[in-house]
Amino acid sequence: MTLDDDVAEALRALAHERRQPFKQVVNQTLRRGLKEGQPASQQRFTMEPRSLGARPGINLNKALQLASDLEDEEIIRKLAEGR
Repeated sequence: MTLDDDVAEALRALAHERRQPFKQVVNQTLRRGLKEGQPASQQRFTMEPRSLGARPGINLNKALQLASDLEDEEIIRKLAEGR
């Protein structure tokens, strides 16, 4: 097994801090990681909703319709200019 330099250094520092053999720290760290079951990228992500605040004249619940309307207006403007 080959460890990346940053991982090996972190494990060496942990072994020194704990005054334990390197092999023991590596095994403890691997066991702890395996018990967690899921890699960090697989952990469930939750988000708390927040109010975007009231904006006069803009219904944020219809953002896609607003974007479409703005795009249509831009196309009409360009056609009127002859582009």
